[in-house]
Amino acid sequence: MVLEFFTRSNALLSAAVVLLGFLVATILILLVGRNPGNMYSAIFQVVSGWDLRRGTHNMRYVGEWFVSAIPLILCGLSMGFAARTGLFNIGAEGQYAAGLTAAQFVAIYGPHVPVLHWVLAVLAGIAAGAVWGGIAGFLKARFSVSEVVATIMMNYIALYLSRFFTLMIPGTNTFRTPDFPQTARLTSPVLSSLTNGSRLNYGLYLTLAAVVFYWFIMGRTRFGYSLRATGLNRDAARYGGINVNAAITASMAISGAFAGLAGASVSLGVFPAGRVLAVQDGYGFDGIAVALVGNSTAWGTALSGLLFGMLKSAQPLMQSRQIPKEIASIILGLVVVFISLRAGIRIIVDWQRKEKIRKEREME
Repeated sequence: MVLEFFTRSNALLSAAVVLLGFLVATILILLVGRNPGNMYSAIFQVVSGWDLRRGTHNMRYVGEWFVSAIPLILCGLSMGFAARTGLFNIGAEGQYAAGLTAAQFVAIYGPHVPVLHWVLAVLAGIAAGAVWGGIAGFLKARFSVSEVVATIMMNYIALYLSRFFTLMIPGTNTFRTPDFPQTARLTSPVLSSLTNGSRLNYGLYLTLAAVVFYWFIMGRTRFGYSLRATGLNRDAARYGGINVNAAITASMAISGAFAGLAGASVSLGVFPAGRVLAVQDGYGFDGIAVALVGNSTAWGTALSGLLFGMLKSAQPLMQSRQIPKEIASIILGLVVVFISLRAGIRIIVDWQRKEKIRKEREME
């Protein structure tokens, strides 16, 4: 009966596995001889700004929490949008790198006009991510190339192309480019002042707009219906008059656009200069887990991204309170594992229901 209650909706199941992840983490902390209250006080400080130990308040922690969550939400939307069309976009990392690189080039070489400069840089990041995702979508639609294989390979191509082209910018060393002009940055004096000098920037508004766009397109338009129909059954969608190949290509392109926006938001909003990527940042891969926990819905993915960002932001505070920072990663890993067991749980519930019906018939 308990399992049946939590499988009535994906939202209930997600909430249940998150709580289960925290429960297991609490037990692990007790087993290593630490106080789990320190973990929860660190998390409370991140989401509220209150330090319960000292009785002080600093909104900077809240601002940095949102900064951590922004690329996770956007990369989660990237994975989720493709998933709703029956595709597995494991290439958000490459699309993120493409968007970051394009945004950096426009930031350095674009017109130094307030607002226009950063708008062009953000649009360049979105376009680059869309192109990078669209290539994989086209290969899938036209030649039946597995999007999993294609996007994995394109992740590495994007990373090394980013390094190659970024190092060509004059004044760039092996780590960073020259500083961005202020007109290219997403810095928000209002958001920064409200959060006591945090790095919170206009990327927050762009992320909210992306979530609303996802929700509207996927749930309120004929185009979104065609994407969902393609994801549910391609043959039936094709029989119903839907251009399945176009839907696949468009879905991967839009999926890439979300990841490209993540790259632009990180590059222009968090750092004062462009970066020469030595390794992948990992937001694209984290986005897979974010989308799974958020059930690939717009608002569910947003909440899931906030959860992941909260735990990542709380890691330094946990460590300062004698809680291993790896506990946060363990919680996230457990949540993903429990979510992946969703199908198994439903099989058990269906089996229990059938057994109940069979016994009732035997009693009759």
